[in-house]
This record gives sequence, C-alpha cells and structure tokens, in this order.
Amino acid sequence: MTLAKASASRITRTIATGAAIAAAALFAAPAAVAANSPQPRGSSAVFVQSDDTTANTVVAYARAADGTLAQQGVYATGGKGGILPGTVADHLASQGSLAYDRHHHLLYAVNAGSDTVTVFAVHGTHLRRVQEISSGGSFPVSVTFHGDRVYVANTLGGGSVQGFVRTGERLVKVPSWNRNLGLDKATSAVGQISFTPDGSKLVVTTKASGQSIDVFPVGAHSGPSARPVVTSTPGAVPFGFAFDSAGRLRVTEAGTNSVGTFTVGRDGRLTAKGTVPTGQTATCWAVAAGNHLYVSNAASGTLSGYRVGAQGQLTALGNTATDAGTVDAAASSDGRYLYVQTGIKGLVDEFRVGANGSLTAIGSVEVPGGVGGEGIAAG
Repeated sequence: MTLAKASASRITRTIATGAAIAAAALFAAPAAVAANSPQPRGSSAVFVQSDDTTANTVVAYARAADGTLAQQGVYATGGKGGILPGTVADHLASQGSLAYDRHHHLLYAVNAGSDTVTVFAVHGTHLRRVQEISSGGSFPVSVTFHGDRVYVANTLGGGSVQGFVRTGERLVKVPSWNRNLGLDKATSAVGQISFTPDGSKLVVTTKASGQSIDVFPVGAHSGPSARPVVTSTPGAVPFGFAFDSAGRLRVTEAGTNSVGTFTVGRDGRLTAKGTVPTGQTATCWAVAAGNHLYVSNAASGTLSGYRVGAQGQLTALGNTATDAGTVDAAASSDGRYLYVQTGIKGLVDEFRVGANGSLTAIGSVEVPGGVGGEGIAAG
C-alpha cells in the first residue's frame, strides 16, 4: 500500500470511529436534543467567552429587535481559561477563541488553561456541552471551521496547528493533521487561525519571534500542506484579521497600528495591496460587517471604521469610543449590529451599524467573570 493510500485509510478509520462515538452519544442523549431534531439557528444570539481561569464559561445573550442584549445563561466549558504573562485586557492575546457554526448549530470554545477545546450544541440561546477534547498542543487561542473540518491554533511550545474531523456533533482528532509552526518556544505567539472563505487554505498570524502570515493550502480530502507559505512582515506584528466580501485579507498590524490588505493566491502566496494607519494604539482585532471593516484599538479604547470600496480601497470613517480595553468583536449575521468585548471591566459594548458605516452606541452588558476575557460570536 502506498503512503498516500495508507494515510487515507487511517483517516477513514479515524472518521469511522468518530462517527460511532457520535452515534453512541446521540443514542444516550434525551430525544429532545437529538441531532436530527429541529433546532433554532440562534440567529438572534450572541455568545461570549469569559476565559475564567478557575472555570471557563460561555455566556449566552438574546438579541432584542433593537440590537440590545439580555443575558440568558452561563455555561461551563469543562475546562479552564488561561492568562499569557504580561496581558491585562486580553488574556489570550488572540482573535477567534470562540467560533459559531450556524449551519450545524455548534459552538467551539478553546480552554487555554486546560489545552482543550469544548464543543457545544446550540439551541437558540441554550447550550448543551457535547465534548471536551485535547487541542493537540499547548495553550490553544483560536479555532476555525469549514464544512466538517475544524482547526485549532496553539500559541505556546513553538506554536502549532491541530486539525479535527467533525462527525455529527463531535470532533475526532486526526494526528497527521498537526503542524508545528517552528516559533521560538520562549516567545512564540499566535494571533489567529482561520480558513479562507472557500475553505481551500488555512491562514495563521504569528507575532513576537514570528511576525509572519502563514498560509497552509488544504486538500479537499486531506490535511494542510507539510509546510506553509510564509509571508514575513518584520515590525508589523500581524495580529487579527478578517476577509471582506471579495476574499481579500485585512490584517491588523499591532507594531505599526495599521491595517494591511493582501490578496491570497491559489498557491498560498500573499500579494500586498496597501496599508492604512489607524492613528490609534494597539490595533489588534478586525471584524467585517457588510461592506464595512472595524478594527479594535485596545490601548486607545476605540474602534476604527472603514468603508470597503469596489476595488478594495479602505476609506476611513473615523474612530468610535468604547469602554476601556477594546478587544475581540463580532457582527450580527445581517451586519446591522456590532458587539465588542472590552477587557478591563469585562463588558460587551453594543453598537448599531448605520447604512454609511457609522456606529451608534446602544448599551453594554457585563460578562460574569469576563475581565480580560476574549472570544465572541454572533448569530
């Protein structure tokens, strides 16, 4: 048997085993929460991770017609949050530690202090914990999915990426889908991991000793390439990113407090298309809302807004004040509302997004145990 066939065979057996585990779990679960039961998509829900180091939790909020939030429940992940040394408002120093799969009604949360990932089944604003599984590395900080594939980025120990196959509501780790990022173990730091919109590539930002944007091409039925295509960005400190509607990569650059734009080639190579300074401090997180882009400036306590032009150009819309320690953010699926974690007091600030991209503050809610927490997802 060839190496490729042997690898495919192993993956197939792994997936089959995972399917059997998932089926057993569903058989044991009450009928009311079986996977084939009709479930609300949670389109009016917002989920926020506390990253509590004693017991990590996800807090569920219902979104009212005017965009304001009301807490509905607090759900333990089964793991613990973590704190990277030197952090204050952003204990994970990352983007995307919480990911919501609306289509399959699943929520993924990293537990940095336990080196695990938790899977929740979503029923409106109610969460049912399904699984807690090893992240395949040290201090997971970001998670992404596309179809039945899920990947997690671990920030310590030189940095690593671990892939999983989703079978029903559960994840099965595929050992051959682990990639070491080769960063300095003393200063390694990953900003974010995400699939490209078409699912053909994984993008990973590295900070500290790395300062690069790594792109792993991903086969339709296989794991990531053995090595990434690395775009070095010395001094820029790439942190978080978002894709616009045309698939362009918008990266926050904390070292220069700016937003860099790149196109992603079929081979994973990036082409720089320009940089726009925010004029703020600690520009680290990015979120797209329709044809607008918003980036969080943690030290300034502001959001910088941009309109995305037809040719990809960014037009500055000005800065909007938030509570102190502006970190991760999420937009509602209709692009009408923006929700921003502010880590100093552990709040989520709520904004209405105008047709011209302007932001109007409509309130804020507390996240129990959420000081310094990161991870937010909206329906």
